[in-house]
Amino acid sequence: MRLLPLVAATYFIVSGGPYGLEDIIGMAGFGRALLLLLLVPIFWSLPTSLMVGELASAIPAEGGFYVWVTRALGRFWGFQEAWLSLAASVFDMAIYPTTFTLYLGRVAPWATAGHRALALKLAIVAVSALWNLRGAESVGHASTRMMFISLSPFLLLIVVAWWRVVHGGLHLVDASALGPRDLGTALSVCMWNYMGWDNASTIAQEVDNPQRNYPRAMLLATGAVVLVYILPLLSVWAVGIPAARFSTGAWADAATLIVGSWLAICVVLAGSLDGLGTFNALTLTLTRLPFALAEDGLLPALLRKQSARGVPWVSVLACAVGWALALGLTFERLISIDLVLYGGALILEFAALTILRVKEPMLERPFRVPAGTAGTIALGAGPVLLIAFALWSARDERIFGMNSLLFSALVACVGALFYLTAQIGPRSKSPRSA
Repeated sequence: MRLLPLVAATYFIVSGGPYGLEDIIGMAGFGRALLLLLLVPIFWSLPTSLMVGELASAIPAEGGFYVWVTRALGRFWGFQEAWLSLAASVFDMAIYPTTFTLYLGRVAPWATAGHRALALKLAIVAVSALWNLRGAESVGHASTRMMFISLSPFLLLIVVAWWRVVHGGLHLVDASALGPRDLGTALSVCMWNYMGWDNASTIAQEVDNPQRNYPRAMLLATGAVVLVYILPLLSVWAVGIPAARFSTGAWADAATLIVGSWLAICVVLAGSLDGLGTFNALTLTLTRLPFALAEDGLLPALLRKQSARGVPWVSVLACAVGWALALGLTFERLISIDLVLYGGALILEFAALTILRVKEPMLERPFRVPAGTAGTIALGAGPVLLIAFALWSARDERIFGMNSLLFSALVACVGALFYLTAQIGPRSKSPRSA
């Protein structure tokens, strides 16, 4: 996978387009949503992409962040890193098929009635699994094409919106027209829209010249994601669409109001590509984790099986089944649980960045975060504070009849039990477990 396909895959892993921003606008209003979309990447995305740039270029190994944490903190914490990431993925991966069906329901309610919505979600899971069996190169090139196609309706929406502004003036809606505000949930949704930079690290051995391409891909993808979020928001704000009208799927309504119903259909079709592209790219990266764990003897050896293309096909199929199990949960609940579990894994990655600076000062780092040990600790402060906020915000969420924080703690404890069980078998001699 070369630079442009890696940028496109990272773009889909993190974003995939403006889909998902509607709840931020509806809960916070245009002005506050714009502020969140400008500030969150500074304290959340940029530190994470810098951390990934250094560690992925210094240790370009299959398994990515699992390998970094194992090398810095040992086998137990490495396993917990992979476990929390995979557990978070069960909830994260269910979001994209759910978003697609919500969009489709805006223009064709009959298509998502009854059990049809679940059938469509399962179809996205199945198509992505089959596509990934073709290998990383196929997924990377598909991501590049889907990125441009899925953005084309929004490009037209932006052009027409500003043409109307030039000829009819600005029509900014008064913030007082907004209904009840929920800035906490808006921030959580914003964090979700900007997370996932580390996932691209797990395919390092399938990337051309990873020492050079990873840092560049992180920075290019960061800029692309910010622009893709900000420009559509400014456009719909400028033409006077009330923020209160925005909830998941509302981009189709905005397209109807600004251009016409035909563009709404294009937005929904692009949304299907967005959901497929994001799910496809994440399938590529996340399925390498069980493979890496099996290589280290921490999961059954069956997960090490690869196809002639080098694809861990058993891991791909096993993950697809796990992700399908969470397809019935709601959008907001999926995000809150996803953030809590992902946050724990991200904290371990920032710890690995700092510890490796002390533990292996002579490690060759083609890209280096421009800071000493104290600087790398400070780099992780923003993400850690935002994760703490996500924990506080999720305090009232419930899943399977229990508090979401308690549920997340139980998931982490199950990971520790799995690790202890794995130690009963023979230990791996993999060098990354040292």
